[in-house]
Amino acid sequence: MGNQMLTPNQISAGELLQLIRSGRAHTRADLQRITGLSRSTVGQRLDLLNRAGWLKHVTGSSTGGRPSQQIVFDPRHASVIAVDLETRYARAAVLDLAGTLLAENTGPLDISEGPDAVLDQLAGWFPDLITAAGVDAGHVCGIGLSVPGPVEWDTGRVIEPPIMPGWDRYPIRERLQKAYAEHVGASSEDGPVPVFVDNDANLMALAEHQANHRDCTAFVLVKVSTGIGAGVVVDGKVYRGIDGGAGDIGHIRLHDKPDVLCLCGSHGCLGAVASGRALARELSALGADATSASDVKRLLAEGHPDALRLAREAGRRAGEVLVTVVSLLNPGVLMIAGELSGVPFMTGVRELLYQRAFPRATANLQVVTSRLGDHAGVIGAGAMVVEILYSPYRADARLGRLAA
Repeated sequence: MGNQMLTPNQISAGELLQLIRSGRAHTRADLQRITGLSRSTVGQRLDLLNRAGWLKHVTGSSTGGRPSQQIVFDPRHASVIAVDLETRYARAAVLDLAGTLLAENTGPLDISEGPDAVLDQLAGWFPDLITAAGVDAGHVCGIGLSVPGPVEWDTGRVIEPPIMPGWDRYPIRERLQKAYAEHVGASSEDGPVPVFVDNDANLMALAEHQANHRDCTAFVLVKVSTGIGAGVVVDGKVYRGIDGGAGDIGHIRLHDKPDVLCLCGSHGCLGAVASGRALARELSALGADATSASDVKRLLAEGHPDALRLAREAGRRAGEVLVTVVSLLNPGVLMIAGELSGVPFMTGVRELLYQRAFPRATANLQVVTSRLGDHAGVIGAGAMVVEILYSPYRADARLGRLAA
């Protein structure tokens, strides 16, 4: 809605909820002032939200008179299940609607086994997670899934994912919804539990932006793990492009590495020369025990000289691409996250970025590392569910079903 004045005929209960959730309105008087609605109409809209159990009323501060009654979104009235699916393991969690982790489980899981096996195994974790979180399965309002591949937003399907063999255009949402019903045997209060899917870098960017950089109007997160990808948040919203392909920087070609074959079939891609998979391959050739990005992270923590050297070189190669990204988007924050996001890689990025980028593009740029760490994926997946289900249009539709 931005900051524009809304006309009364546009104002639904869902619109009022948006004002409350965004922090623009804290009281009935705020809602009347912003919307132009009468006191009685605001009361009617709030009654719908109160009957659904989505709001709570708290006593505000007093300056001498009677303390005001403030209206806030109640993050405990429902829960979400969030899953961060990596190439060799997954993290699943139950969260409240504010992103607080109530229970989590991390376990080995090989994405190359294909969607049927992987999604069924994930759903098998859910009953114990729900019990550990101490929530009612009937209050789970949605499931969010983060995947390491490009996602077509409208369908929730991954499209030609290089590191997810067997997943191309697979109906992930429908299969996980079915697996949830089989393992948990419960629906949400307003029907079958909805499932939403997005790219991991997008969801990590959403989580990190909401947690620590809400005032940044252009935010970029680069995830460097098995592969390399970026998530972009503009004016508080994830920018996905026209079909989910935005941020796929791991397949931008570097001209000085024309012979290195990428999993996508092209040669010289950034991900083929600077990702965790690429560094593991180089370290293995040098005699180190490394077969994955996790192994590279371990060697970096141990101070392995070749790992430190290669990570810094990889950061410089990523910096070559990020010069263009920063020049194009002019972000306020560039965040490096993932298993390679330590000092050596960051040093390489900074070296190239500040050497090559036009000073105007970096004058107000913060280059930082992840604050949420390993939990960014699940927190972002949970935030995605909340943003969708409590958006004005979706909230109004849900309120209608609950009242029926």
